[in-house]
Amino acid sequence: MKLQQLRYIVEVLNHNLNVSATADSLFTSQPGISKQVRMLEDELGIQIFGRSGKHLTHVTPAGEEVIHIARQILSQVDAVKAVAAEHTQPDQGKLQIATTHTQARYALPPVIKKFMTRYPKVSLHMHQGSPEQISEAAAKGKADFAIATEALHLYQDLIMLPCYHWNRSIIAPRDHALGQQSKVSIQDLRELPIITYVHGFTGRSELDRAFNHAGIKPNVVFTATDADVIKAYVRMGLGIGVVASMAIDSQHDKDLIAIPAQHIFEPSTTKIGFRKGTFLRNYMYDFMEAFAPHLTKTTVERAMQTKSQDEIDRLFAKIELPTL
Repeated sequence: MKLQQLRYIVEVLNHNLNVSATADSLFTSQPGISKQVRMLEDELGIQIFGRSGKHLTHVTPAGEEVIHIARQILSQVDAVKAVAAEHTQPDQGKLQIATTHTQARYALPPVIKKFMTRYPKVSLHMHQGSPEQISEAAAKGKADFAIATEALHLYQDLIMLPCYHWNRSIIAPRDHALGQQSKVSIQDLRELPIITYVHGFTGRSELDRAFNHAGIKPNVVFTATDADVIKAYVRMGLGIGVVASMAIDSQHDKDLIAIPAQHIFEPSTTKIGFRKGTFLRNYMYDFMEAFAPHLTKTTVERAMQTKSQDEIDRLFAKIELPTL
């Protein structure tokens, strides 16, 4: 059994059983991967993948267990390398962050600037996607950190730490009737066309929950993953927008009214997630603390020693999180 074989079976699954795509990503040949997978199966005496002719069709029950353990082994190998790098090149390395547009555009810029100033020899790479894609990237080891509000709970292999609470604002053109009201209620939104986030993005679930609780079906006429796109369509007069309050820029959005809506919607919590068993470099601890000051190295290490996410949640229930 070779580490290379374990990496191959993990990557084949990561590429949806497409051996050709796996070979391209690993800069090797398709026959070479197929041969190594067969050799591993012969050695173990089991089938890891089911086949139809030359094509892989599914992962067998035994294969699922093997791949799960293979992921853990490869994670530990990465940890060994990280330990060595921490001692030989403490201020050098790579940091992969997967996050949403809202976090990348509005929450992270000052953190990134501070981090890059302190660690100029650490190459930082940001990947944007849906919350599900972000969480999957961290769970599969393609990203060191996943930063999102939605979907992190879908992956049990992640340790999720709360960073801050945030809420929403209603935006509309300056001449909109809502701007004349002293206080906007959810009933006032009943008939209005709403432009907001795609379901599963940036706390959309709290918006849906608020309308469901009030017994109202929202008139959502347009959705997008990007707050800037939402604002553009609000400017066109196609509806009112519901966006994260952090996405409103006092300088660039002067032509819009922004009505705080924390009395209508429950707050959401942005979290940072990383794989269990990960060896965190010191610069990774520093990044987390720069993003969320309560995530000190001591606090993060305590969270990593817990046995379940419920324990982590109880730990942070005692900490007052900041609100953006």
